[in-house]
Amino acid sequence: MIYNYLVIGAGLFGATFAHLAKQAGKNVLVIDKRSHIAGNCYTENIEGINVHKYGAHIFHTSNRDVWKFVNSFVEFNRYTNSPIAQSKGRYYNLPFNMNTFNQMWGTATPEAAKAKIEEQRKEILELLHGREPANLEEQALSLVGRDIFETLIKEYTEKQWGRKCSELPASIIKRLPVRYTFDNNYFNDLYQGIPCSGYTELVAKMLDGIDIRLNTDYFEHRSELENTAEKIIYTGPIDEFFDYRLGALDYRSLRFENEILDTDNFQGNAVVNYIDANIPYTRIIEHKHFEFGKQSQTVITREFPQAWNIGKERYYTLNDNRNLALYAKYRALADEQTKVIFGGRLAEYKYYDMDDVIERAIYIAKQELGI
Repeated sequence: MIYNYLVIGAGLFGATFAHLAKQAGKNVLVIDKRSHIAGNCYTENIEGINVHKYGAHIFHTSNRDVWKFVNSFVEFNRYTNSPIAQSKGRYYNLPFNMNTFNQMWGTATPEAAKAKIEEQRKEILELLHGREPANLEEQALSLVGRDIFETLIKEYTEKQWGRKCSELPASIIKRLPVRYTFDNNYFNDLYQGIPCSGYTELVAKMLDGIDIRLNTDYFEHRSELENTAEKIIYTGPIDEFFDYRLGALDYRSLRFENEILDTDNFQGNAVVNYIDANIPYTRIIEHKHFEFGKQSQTVITREFPQAWNIGKERYYTLNDNRNLALYAKYRALADEQTKVIFGGRLAEYKYYDMDDVIERAIYIAKQELGI
């Protein structure tokens, strides 16, 4: 059988495109090298708890169409992301808000908190002398000053990325909100939640009625698979598609350690970040709190950041000048492909939130399918 589309990767991008293509009357084959669907948002039920196997995933968006799209498959709960940070034995609310400032300095009013931050920003603003921050350290200091940088950003970030803050792009820290209200909600989006039945169920519903082959590595069966479809939707690493002919793009990887505990509540929050450099993991996830679980046991996951090399999973793109320039060269090669459409986090070498991935897949599907 010749399919209209071969979709490489059963994550959110591939599943969204495949669903829309099927709706448009196309025959679709989805393959994935893993033994499961749903990519990095895959959830596995352990002791009645949906465990996020590749790190915490909280769905949030301000795009009403994307929110309606995902809710058409499964019901979402009302989970609000409110992580906690532990630094030198003390706990702080994230993102940076009036609770954080009170915990840091004892300030009780927005006026007092603003005055404290403005006082601390003077040092870096004088050094910058009107120019834009050149790296993450300068960006963070110009955003919140030295106390918060030293206490809650520096060690965690250097542990996460394996580089000094002064060697990282300023863009990384621009995603962190700062607000002068007592509001621990990490995201500013209109809609937020987690599928009540887990992300795997969401993707399974999206792929309902579509041919799927798991444990199938595209690169091990490339010539055979390319002949099974008229066009290819590729969501894997763009540099791997071209056999790394221009060199490998850089990523940061993660290692996870899961533990089942005979307690109903280990840390009291779904996400606790561990700032101190002497603690090897960056955070502990307690999965039951994503769904307000009442189970007698709990499952926790420790996340250990790792250097990436070929063979390890890719988690975070390193969008510095070298890698962006290299990606631009690979993108030029991709644009020459007439049979292959590149889309998603790895194929576009871009940090995408889940809603961005779906929005991008819908856009490409509309362009391609004329829907």
